[in-house]
Amino acid sequence: MPFPFFGDDKSTIARLLSTLPQTGRIEWIGIRPVRREPLVSLPEVEVLTDKHLRGDHARPKPGGKRQVTLIQHEHLAAVGGFLGLDGPVEPGRLRRNLAISGLNLLALKNRQIQLGEEVILEITGECHPCSRMEEELGPGGYNAMRGHGGLTARIIRGGQIRVGDVVRVLEPTISAPA
Repeated sequence: MPFPFFGDDKSTIARLLSTLPQTGRIEWIGIRPVRREPLVSLPEVEVLTDKHLRGDHARPKPGGKRQVTLIQHEHLAAVGGFLGLDGPVEPGRLRRNLAISGLNLLALKNRQIQLGEEVILEITGECHPCSRMEEELGPGGYNAMRGHGGLTARIIRGGQIRVGDVVRVLEPTISAPA
């Protein structure tokens, strides 16, 4: 049976995977207007269906799995701790588009989430750290990010999002057997 087993009501794993009662919150939004330049923090942004965040230099392919990147807001403090900092790392330094609090993002792989009133993202996979983390965070930056790199997502439905918007996990859709 293909992961994540949503169609099997008798499966314990299906029940466990579908139990996500909490909601999250957008804590930070950032775009990269120019490649390899610092991210710009924004209070709100337009999310373009099957494309990217307006103003971001990235131009992923339609249907691509990495149209937007997310990081677990709670992991910013963990990364800061691994680096010996007194507090959390600033989200823009980690080069992700959105920092989300209140939800375990890793539990959302292959699920859809709604941001605010309009935007729907499909979580497509993990966003592993790259060697740029050594440049940005210093020696050990890459290892500090391992397991905390965030996730990638495809934009299913665009619209406007703002810092403070609620993030909801959507019920899985079950495909009809072929």
